[in-house]
Amino acid sequence: MTSEVAPGRVEQPKSTRWVLTGALVLALAGAIVFVRARKATSGGAAPVESAAQARPIPVVVARATNRDVPVFLDGLGNAVPLVTVTVRPQVDGPLLSVLFQEGQQVKKGDLLARIDPRPFIIQLHQTQAALARDQAQAKNAKVNLARYLALHEQGLATQEQLDDQRATADQLAGTLKSDEAQIENAQLQLAYTEVRSPVDGVTGVRQIDQGNVVHASDASGIVVVTQLDPMAIVFTLPQDNLPQINREIAAGLQIEAYSRDGDRLLGRGKLALVDNQVSLTTATVRLKGIVPNPDKALWPNEFVRARLLLATRTGALSVPAPAVQRGPQGTFVYVVTPDQTAALRAVEVETVQDQWAIIGKGIQAGDQVVVEGQNQLRPGAKVALRSSVAGPASGSGPANGNESRENEKGKRGGATP
Repeated sequence: MTSEVAPGRVEQPKSTRWVLTGALVLALAGAIVFVRARKATSGGAAPVESAAQARPIPVVVARATNRDVPVFLDGLGNAVPLVTVTVRPQVDGPLLSVLFQEGQQVKKGDLLARIDPRPFIIQLHQTQAALARDQAQAKNAKVNLARYLALHEQGLATQEQLDDQRATADQLAGTLKSDEAQIENAQLQLAYTEVRSPVDGVTGVRQIDQGNVVHASDASGIVVVTQLDPMAIVFTLPQDNLPQINREIAAGLQIEAYSRDGDRLLGRGKLALVDNQVSLTTATVRLKGIVPNPDKALWPNEFVRARLLLATRTGALSVPAPAVQRGPQGTFVYVVTPDQTAALRAVEVETVQDQWAIIGKGIQAGDQVVVEGQNQLRPGAKVALRSSVAGPASGSGPANGNESRENEKGKRGGATP
């Protein structure tokens, strides 16, 4: 018997069918696992996020208080000596001796150097001798004048002779005055051979050594003497500050001089001068203050940071400056409410002095404001008070660059409203 196979139908091997069936089952199982995992993930995200929002955020707070805040205007300037004198010889001659040490503290009138006095002593003797000669001639002329007056009364001398003798006597009297002036000049020239300090101060580098011939025309002189106490502080402020300064200057304004980095207080003094014109190139005005400098903390031409105490804001509502944040809508602070949540309050900042920000409106005295941890806060977030601070000490020096950079970093890192 012969078997027949239907045309168009091909028998597949049994092993191939088992492979296809297994692959289909594995694909179906993978799809089921994926769908269940997706549902589990999407269903648990909301609880995790809610738990994260409910977790309290640790912050540091400070209370807004009414306090007296000094208002300063800051400018850069230099320490300038009130008096700087180049001590020059006033007569020519060999320099016999130098009697000071470089850097020595000297008083007005102290002997600094000595020039050979012998030529001037000789000149003085000559003028004294001339005076003695002319005094004898003048005395003789007076005696002759008395004789001629007696002879004229007796008719034995003419009026012309009497007038000539009187003129001679007057001429010799004038010669005596000239001789006396010459003596005074010789004495002055002799005194100039002793070079003395014209002011109280400190000597600088010696410009010439003993043994050299000095001249009154020498430009470099012998030494420079600089007065260090008190010291002048010359600094500049923008012209926009002039109205405020002019309103307060009649009461007397105080200045403080700090090192250039603002870390060290070098001295305190009084404002002495506001320049009578504004610089056309920088739109600034120069000011000058006088600062006592007994400990030599200020040195000539030293760069300083000058602070002009313009006024003291009495009872100003203030918070630590790091509490103030800046966003697209302006400045704001985070206030901790009684239920320990963060509330965002827009504030108006009138000015920032050192580490204090004076608030015009937006909060009240006694409100707790966040000074650290703002970068994690959102309105309504729960907070945990890590600690509280009273704020920086009043009247402290200017904030240095590191503190300013930290404040700016906190402001940029805070959340925006």
